[in-house]
Formats: sequence, C-alpha cells, structure tokens
Amino acid sequence: MNTHSKTTLAAAAALLAAAGTLPGAAHAQSNVTLYGRVVAGVEYINKIADPTTGQTHSLTRAADNQWGTSMIGFRGKEDLGGGLSAVFNLEGGFSATKGTTGSAFFNRRSLVGLSSASWGTLVVGKNLFNSNDVWNIDPTGQQFMSSATLVRGRNWPGVNNVIEYTTPNFGGFTANVQVGMGEQPGSNKQLRNEGLSLAYAANDLEVRAMLNSRRDANGNYSDAYAYSKDAILGGTYRIGAAKLFAAYEAISAPDAAAGAPSKLKHGWLGVRYDVTPALTLIGAGYRVSANRGNGNATLLMVGADYYLSKRTFLYASLGGVNNSSTANYAADVTVNGPGAGASQRAMYFGMGHSF
Repeated sequence: MNTHSKTTLAAAAALLAAAGTLPGAAHAQSNVTLYGRVVAGVEYINKIADPTTGQTHSLTRAADNQWGTSMIGFRGKEDLGGGLSAVFNLEGGFSATKGTTGSAFFNRRSLVGLSSASWGTLVVGKNLFNSNDVWNIDPTGQQFMSSATLVRGRNWPGVNNVIEYTTPNFGGFTANVQVGMGEQPGSNKQLRNEGLSLAYAANDLEVRAMLNSRRDANGNYSDAYAYSKDAILGGTYRIGAAKLFAAYEAISAPDAAAGAPSKLKHGWLGVRYDVTPALTLIGAGYRVSANRGNGNATLLMVGADYYLSKRTFLYASLGGVNNSSTANYAADVTVNGPGAGASQRAMYFGMGHSF
C-alpha cells in the first residue's frame, strides 16, 4: 500500500473514532448554501491551424469560461455534535453561452464526508484534482491564457471515485491527500489518480507544493499533457499594492510514444497590481520546454479586472505565444496552435457575476 493510501485510511480511522463519541443526533443543526458564477464574453484568436490542411484561420466567438468557469453548486453542513460535522458538495460547470454542461451535471464536485476541527476532513466522491490548487499561485487565476495553456490543461482534470483527506490548519500549514480509484478488475493501476498538496499561507506569503499522478486505461504514464506525473512548487508575496507570483512545474510521462515529449519543464512569473480597490492589472509570462526535439514556447499576457460591485466584474486579457521551430503551442488552451515555429495572438473580454 502506498503512502497516500495509508495517510487517507489513517485519517478515516481517526474521524470514525471521533464519530463514535457523538451524543444523540436529536439536536443536529444543518444548513445548505446555493452558490455559483456566470462568466461570458467575446474572444478573438488568429492563426488557428487546420491539422489536416495546415492552413490557418482566425476565429471570433461568443465565448465563456476564459476568465473562470461558470458553475452552480450546493454546499451543505450538519452539526453532529462533539466538534464533528457531516458535509457535502455538489457542483457543476457549464457553458454560459450555450446553457450546456458537455458532460454529467455535477461534473466538478459530487462528494460527501465528515469534518472535524481537530481531525480534519474526509470525503468520498468526485472532486477537482488537487493540482487545481495551482490557481492560487497563478497571476491570472487560471484563465485560458495561464499556467494551464502551455501544458494543455494538464492541471485542470477532476478525479472520479476519490477518497480525500484534508488536515486542519496548523499555524498556516495545511495538507491534502487524494486517491482516485481506477475501479478496474484485477488492477489497482489502471485509471488511478493520486495527489498530494501542501500549503503554507500567513500574512503576505503563500507557498504551495503539489505532487500528483494520472494513469491511463492501461495503467501507464503515456501522455505528458494528460496521463503523467506532475510536480509544482510556487508561491506569492504581497508588497503593498503588488502581489508577486513565481512557480516551476516538472511533468514526466515515461511511457510516452516515440517522438512525443516524455518531459516538460514549465515555469512562470507574474504580478497583480491593485490600482484601486476596484481595478487590478495583471501581467504574466510562461515558458515551457519539451524534450525529444519538441521545442519550447513563451506565452506573454496582460489583463485587467474591474469590479462594479463585490459580485459583478468586467475582465479583459490580451496575449500571445511564440514557438520555437519545432514547437506548436496555442495562445488559448482551447484551440489548435498556429503550426510549428509560428506565433499566435488572442484577446478576450467579458463580464462575470458570482452569487
């Protein structure tokens, strides 16, 4: 049994022991919160290559989720007494411009568990992979031009069949462990996901480390951008009105096909600057290098967020990617690149509302 699994099972035992000391449930208090966000705008991207013909075309579209995911969710908690609570979370992302989910309705989170201020939180179900915590150390907060772009969404996936444990906060330190069962007869490796996230946040400093792995249907690490091992270390530091960002990511896929990259080195620097309480300017640079002759690329972007209220905001971002002679990365994570050695530009603006 691996370390992640042992940690998760130990946490389960502690929480179940706490549950065994509960008084009667007659006085339990519960609450349910409805929450969500709707994001939509307009986007322009040039030089999108057709992989069959090699020709490039520009695209103007009514688009959503460039700034962040549109979502709706329900979060609940019941006080069981003795410092223990039952918790659940149901959350689905959707397209604001089409009104569709593209998959299961609760495609982001569907989980239930127990939470204790002393022992932490143990949940079972579906959740975002803890590599999504990278948004905390990304100056854009994981927009379509962000730390996700040059790794083609590697740190976005969710995890099915997950057992997850999160520690209490110990003086600013927290940890999270996830084990996503592949549920394949005769194999504990096929489609298995494992993740460990460590964080420290206090005053103006935040530091995060994330280790995770995703296996394909054969139990292999076959694609650097999808089924691979990923390590991320980064942080933020606030100096007055400026918040500085820096991070490094290493991805490996030892079972990748010949010619495909088996290693990616990815890093970024950025800043968020609060001009006023309502207006924040963003600047960031990302660079990736792939082995086996797959080249490198640099993505630069600038943006702005303007809050009309605590819940309603406008956003705009402009950026572009420059590829080396053998690289073909896109400026927007959702479209094809411009072709090997070419550059691509993207811009989008829109509005969001949270509730």
